[in-house]
Amino acid sequence: MLKTIKMKAFVSIIMGSTSDLPIMEEAIEFLKEVGIDYECMALSAHRTPELVMEFAKTAKDKGVQVIIAGAGGAAHLPGVVAAYTSVPVIGVPIKSSNSIDGWDSILSILQMPAGIPVATVALNGAKNAAILAAQMIATGNNELYMKLTTFKENLKNKVIQANESLKNH
Repeated sequence: MLKTIKMKAFVSIIMGSTSDLPIMEEAIEFLKEVGIDYECMALSAHRTPELVMEFAKTAKDKGVQVIIAGAGGAAHLPGVVAAYTSVPVIGVPIKSSNSIDGWDSILSILQMPAGIPVATVALNGAKNAAILAAQMIATGNNELYMKLTTFKENLKNKVIQANESLKNH
């Protein structure tokens, strides 16, 4: 029997290319802010399909609870990963240099066939992907749930404060 190697990562952040890193860093920063362990790597559905398949098939055994997959152009990475694992996948469509205003990425991730779901956030919405990943994990973690509750309360307070400052204009 093979011994399973446990990784520290709860969330795996993958991207089709390191050129996607400036967008995906927003996810990294949020996960750090709420104290969720993560790993980050570049995997291409088109240039390294074998590595993508191996990653997806072994993610659960390595302790990954949610995968955030960012991709631009013909953004197949999130869907290919979702085809090989039952770990939840959140797709981040990225407006890349060869993108058609980002619509190619959005539709490539959004229009998945029945049985292969990929949760899809807004174009370049890596921070929302991290928030959604944290919310998924928080269903079984009260400490994290409270951090997210505080985060959302702070969002509300920012709007209230903004409205107070608008009264002076």
